[in-house]
Amino acid sequence: MKTSQATSDRRALKSKAQITQAQIKEILKTRFGLKKLRGYQEEVIDAVLRKEDTLAILPTGAGKSLCFQLPALMIPGTTLVISPLIA
Repeated sequence: MKTSQATSDRRALKSKAQITQAQIKEILKTRFGLKKLRGYQEEVIDAVLRKEDTLAILPTGAGKSLCFQLPALMIPGTTLVISPLIA
């Protein structure tokens, strides 16, 4: 990830009111190379962007990482993710 691109993404999207589905799709395409979200991903990401406390428990390979990576690019500030790993 390029720092200057991430910074400009955050500055462009300062509040929930400014974040549109078109902007989500654009970042999804340009930063992650994906065309669309899975149904539950959209639900989780929308909750995060509304600044709701969010817990998503999903199986391995289900796309959880995108649920915090995409909003982290869209909202200003630091993102804290707690992800327990049992190895």
